[in-house]
Amino acid sequence: MPSLKFTLQHNDIKSNARAGSIQTDHGQIQTPIFMPVGTAGSVKAVTQQQLQQNIKAQIILGNTYHLYLRPGMEVLEKAGGLHQFNGWHQPILTDSGGYQVFSLATQRKITEEGVLFRSHIDGSNHLFTPEKVMDIQRSIGADIIMAFDECPASTAAYTYIKKSMDRTHRWLTRCISHFNATPDRYKYTQNLFPIVQGGVHKDLRKASCEYISAQHAVGNAIGGLSVGEPEDLMYEIAALCCENLPANKPRYLMGVGTPWNILECIALGVDMFDCVMPTRNGRNGMLFTTKGVINIKNKKWEKDFSVIDDGLDCEVSRYYSKAYLRHLFAAKELLGLQIASIHNLSFYLHLVTEARKHILDNTFTSWKNEQINLLKNRL
Repeated sequence: MPSLKFTLQHNDIKSNARAGSIQTDHGQIQTPIFMPVGTAGSVKAVTQQQLQQNIKAQIILGNTYHLYLRPGMEVLEKAGGLHQFNGWHQPILTDSGGYQVFSLATQRKITEEGVLFRSHIDGSNHLFTPEKVMDIQRSIGADIIMAFDECPASTAAYTYIKKSMDRTHRWLTRCISHFNATPDRYKYTQNLFPIVQGGVHKDLRKASCEYISAQHAVGNAIGGLSVGEPEDLMYEIAALCCENLPANKPRYLMGVGTPWNILECIALGVDMFDCVMPTRNGRNGMLFTTKGVINIKNKKWEKDFSVIDDGLDCEVSRYYSKAYLRHLFAAKELLGLQIASIHNLSFYLHLVTEARKHILDNTFTSWKNEQINLLKNRL
């Protein structure tokens, strides 16, 4: 079957921002794009219909580690893959579980063979090897499959980060070999993206980019950022990676970030983003809006009957008032979590859609600078 196709449509004249499109068997993705995170096959508090109609998502994420544990491969395979199981019929990307090597550091052991996880659900042990991770993602049925890697802490010693990066490269070789030796599942094409590692060390990042580029994959990811390093350093490393990864392939910056992080990284040449921030922060009362950041729990919104955000083309944002949403949080009503999550995701998709329009119009840089100043406002 033909693999994923990336078409570069326009480069911004004053930055490295670019507009493009990614064609998969489950549909086209316009870039730059933000991908809502549905770790366990569900974007928290949001239905698939809302993702499509209100939020206008084009692709969502699932997570290999979590879906493997629950509902498990037997259920997903019997359902015909995650698309059939959760009713989302547009593209899906799966994170390989490499981030869990970082986030579940107290519940895993790394060896050359792979990573032995102790389940956070029942304490059972599960060995994730590069080969097994490819098989799991095949069974989940993702359109874009991520290579198995280790995401080391930004504070780790240089010697450890180099050792980790070298192992990630060896794992990538095993991932590619096994991926190429196994068929696509469910009668559509599945595509493998390698992941650049190397911490905040420029020499390691450059070496990793060179190794990853030499694999000639259909797309490439930048991992191991937004894990505690300062923003300026994150931008510096992201820029270096974009400069050293192929321009004719999509570049995916994993786990980033705030609205201003996303705009700055679009300017560096990143095409794809994901982050739990819009839903996680939304469930805690933080709203990202076209006028700045709101803590909806604050008393100042108690009698503010204006809509949440009249700058968004989203039914939820233009229908409910700030006062009502504040009331829902105060009363601990579940609807509040849902409204905030839908609003924040709608804002993130609005942001990348507007960024794309300004790239195509050659007005991105001035627009981006204005937006960053505005979006950081605390209202």
